[in-house]
Order: sequence, then structure tokens, then C-alpha cells
Amino acid sequence: MDRYPPIADHGLVGDLQTAALVSSQGVVDWFAAPRFDSPSVFAALLDHDRGGYLRLAPEHPDGICKQLYYPDTAVLVTRFMSPDGVGEVIDFMPLSESRTATDRHTLIRVVRVVRGTVEFVLECRPRFDYGRAEHELELGDDGAVFRTHGTDGHLRSTFPLERDGQDVRARVRLSAGQSGGVVFTVCASGGEPPETPTVDGLTGQFDQVTRFWRQWLRQSRYRGRWPELVHRSAITLKLLTYAPTGALIAAATMGLPEQVGGERNWDYRFTWVRDGALSVRAMLDLGFADEAVAFVHWLVDRLREREGKEEEPLQTMYRIDGNADLPEETLDHFEGYRGSSPVRIGNGAADQLQLDIYGEALYAVSEGSAVAQQASSEGWRTVARTLDWLADAWDRPDEGIWETRGGRKDFTYSRVMSWVAFDRGLRLSETLRRPADVDRWRKARDAVYDQVMDRGWSEKERAFVQHYDEDVLDASLLLMPSVGFTAPRDSAWLSTLDAMDRKLVSDSLVYRYDPAASPDGLRGSEGTFSLCTFLYVDALARAGRLSQARYTFEKMQTYANHVGLFAEEIGPSGEQLGNFPQAFTHLSLIKAAITLDEALDAEDGR
Repeated sequence: MDRYPPIADHGLVGDLQTAALVSSQGVVDWFAAPRFDSPSVFAALLDHDRGGYLRLAPEHPDGICKQLYYPDTAVLVTRFMSPDGVGEVIDFMPLSESRTATDRHTLIRVVRVVRGTVEFVLECRPRFDYGRAEHELELGDDGAVFRTHGTDGHLRSTFPLERDGQDVRARVRLSAGQSGGVVFTVCASGGEPPETPTVDGLTGQFDQVTRFWRQWLRQSRYRGRWPELVHRSAITLKLLTYAPTGALIAAATMGLPEQVGGERNWDYRFTWVRDGALSVRAMLDLGFADEAVAFVHWLVDRLREREGKEEEPLQTMYRIDGNADLPEETLDHFEGYRGSSPVRIGNGAADQLQLDIYGEALYAVSEGSAVAQQASSEGWRTVARTLDWLADAWDRPDEGIWETRGGRKDFTYSRVMSWVAFDRGLRLSETLRRPADVDRWRKARDAVYDQVMDRGWSEKERAFVQHYDEDVLDASLLLMPSVGFTAPRDSAWLSTLDAMDRKLVSDSLVYRYDPAASPDGLRGSEGTFSLCTFLYVDALARAGRLSQARYTFEKMQTYANHVGLFAEEIGPSGEQLGNFPQAFTHLSLIKAAITLDEALDAEDGR
């Protein structure tokens, strides 16, 4: 067992309220419960010694590991091959039939041998509350209970368990055709313990979960060139969505570094208005209207909460239940992934001013008739009042999309998305025939446009730039043609795309910006941003540069991990960095694939 396996060396399983990472060595080294943003139960990925883990794997010096998903599901298989035999661990989480939030969540690990004989070792070492809470073990004939204040962890197994201090170990030898399994359940203290598992019972639960995912995926309308890649991204977005509210989290993890050993280690288990809003179009394009509508309802509820209050109508991010309180603190007792500290929980960027979120919010509300028709009279009034407010508030420096900590600036992307807010508001007002101060909104929209064209353009670079004060390029502006601010083949835009090719693109991978040229208030460097590379593909396809777009898209696929997942960044040696898997990357992958498919079909005359 590696102390710190590569970030990409994991698959994701979940139950639409929380999720776990499983390494290709059979180790659950990240699991928080009862929600995505709850304190961790297993967090060895952030501190091998203090974080806790659940390991189920053979001990064989000549063994080879391979990990894959059952096709079209979120059921993960980790296969162990050795001269003595071939065994598998199958990981999944049962899904609740209700969208009601629950404090009870179960991770099932089925073990079976398909050839020869394999001895599996089980180690269960939970460390509750980010490793800060002690627990006591109660071990009986029916299994183990790890008790701590307010929470119990129940471990049930088809084979005998042994005490190892306050933790549990076990060994089981299976031959070809034999199966077993363990069930780990987290619930409130005093909750009903799970039943002792049987092979037949575990098989039934496996069938039920597999059936759910395949039935859900049948809704997909995607018939393009990359179905496996796109559908894996869709399943990943679904796994990262909190079913009780429809809120999409940015990533399943916290604290994983953008630079190993550096300080860029953030908690991403929250709902960014930006990420969730841009996911609406991706899910609608694939045919998943329920998910798109659920997020729009969640978003309008956030706008409604602050009406009449002397504060910004929206915060940049929220907890999955809409709670706006995300105080940032550090876990000083955790060493961090390979020494990357500090490890942070909460996120101080929630208090930043990021004016682009209003454009993304209106983009989400307006995209697609299936979503727009959900605009109730009360919801429309909330949207209209937000735009009335923005008409007076858009022309201010802010922290920008990348949440820099180097001070507020006049970011061009923030202005572009303010333009989007007014533009989509005007379209909605006309489509829905709803009352609005359209003259005021139109005047504001045109003022934003004129300002961007005058001040966001650099004659030196012959490109649109990051902010008005310097000639720094920024990959966020790759969204300009897709939101309609500029025509995708306009000469000014093509010149901008050429400038990005020179300054931000490295062997088809795209950096967000150059921190050396535009200091962001943080030490260290970062890798290329995977979502920016997919935005680059989208922009290239819209510009008619199809050979370059397809090459970049298909080359980017080679940076996915072994089960088709992407973290936030690609490092200098091709390794994945940052929180994992990242929703923004997967939704931009879907967007790029659909745009490129349509452009290639048009070229082929289809």
C-alpha cells in the first residue's frame, strides 16, 4: 500500500449524497459522511497516518492491479492478478429511493475470485472528524462498531473480524468461484445496525445499483463520436450532484494540491454558482432535463433568500443545502498529500466579489425551453430584481473567476458575463412575455459591451486580455464566442485565439493565465487547467479550426485516468493535480464533444 498513490490512481463511487475514492490498490482513502461536505471518516489521501482508510486487497509481491467501471454504471471493479490467482473487489454504494437527505450511508465491497486462489486482507481504520475524534471499538460475533461522539461506523462481513487495537483486521482465502464481502455503514449514534451480509444479498444489491445507473443513462441523447468518454463524464456529474437539493459540487475532495508541496490546496466540496450554472447546458444537451431543472430551482432559491437585504444577491458558492456559511480554517494536524499544506476546510473565496456569477446564473435560467418554462411568476420577479440591481452594480473591480487573492481588478471575463446576464434577461423577458425594465437592461448591456471593446482589448497583443490594467491573457475568455459576446470567426476573436496559442498553450494543453505576469497573491506555480483545454477545443471548433480541435480533444483524452476521470490540472510530467474528479472539467468535456461533433458533422455534410 502506497502512502500516497497518484491522485489519478482512483475511481469514484457514490450514492448521490456523498462519495468515496477507491485507489487501484483497493484502498478507500477518502470518504466523508453523511454529506459531501461533512467531516471525513477516511482521509488517508491527506494524511496516511492520521486520516484513516479501509483496505481490502491481496498481499502478493508479484501482483498487478487493474481498475475499471462496469459499463454504463458507477460500479467500480478493482482486479488483482498474480501467479496464484485472479481476484476482484467490486465497490458501490446503494442509492436511496427517496431524495430526502439521510444520515445513513453504506459502502459495499464485494470480493470474489475468478481464477486460482487468492488471500485477501481487510484493514478498517476509520478516523472520524478529519482525524480529530477518538473512537472506541465494539467487536462481536455479528461485526464491529466504531463509536465516536454523534456517529457510529458499522462494519459487517461474511468472514470473521479480528481486533487490532481500536481498529479491525481480517484475512480470507477464496478459491475460484467463491465470493464474500464487507459492508461499512456510517449513521448517527444509536442508529440501527446493518444486517450481516450474505453473498446472495450482496448480489441483489449489486444488481439493483447496476440497473439504476443503466436506466438513468438510457435518457442520454448523445450519438456522437465519443460515447464512452461523454457518458462517463455524465455519470461523474450525476455522482457529484446532491440529490436532495440538485446542487452540484465542484469536486468530491478537499485539500488535494495544484502543486505538490505547495499551498494551493482548497476545499471543493461546495456548490459554485458558476460550475452548476454551466452544467445546465451540458445536461440539457444530453437529455437530462430533471437534473438541469433541479439546479435552476436551487439557484433561484438562493437569489430569493437575499431579496430586500443590503448585500450581494448571490454568493460565489454555497453548501449543498444552500447554507452560505463556509468559514475557512486549516487542519494543522494533517500533513497534506505528499506534504502539501496547509490542508483547508471551508473556503474563504465564498466572500469574494465575483460579478461573473450573475451572467452564469442568467445563462442557466435561460438555456433551453425545458428550463425556461419553469420560471414561475415569483421566480421571474426575483430574476428581474436581480438584473435591476446589476444594472447599477456591474461596473466594479472584483476578484474574478479564478478567485485570485491579489486584490480586485477590472476583469474582462466578469464584464463579459455581466453582458450575458442582461442579454439573457432580455431574451427571457421576450420569450416568457414577462414585465421588465427592458430599456434599462438594454442600456446596461450595451454599456458593458462598449467598455469591453474599448478597455478589454490590447493592441499590443492583438487580443482580449485578462483585465484592463495589463496585457495578460486569460483562458476564461475562451467562453466569449459560446455565450455570443463575439462571433466565433470575427477577426478580433481569431486574433485572440492566435495570441492564446502563443502564450497559454503548451503542447495542446492550456494554462489559465501566467501567474508571473499577473500575480495572484499565492506562492508557487500550477499546471495546465483541464477545463481550459476543453474550452479551447470548443473555441477552435467554433472558429472552423477542426483538425486542430479534434487533435487537441483526442490528445486530451490520453490524460484522463484509467477509468476516464479528470482532476483539475495536468502537471508538468503529465500527472493529474488538484481536487478529483472535478465537475467543471467534465462538463466542459461534454460541451467540447458536442460542439466538435456538430462541426465535424457539418463539414461532412451530415
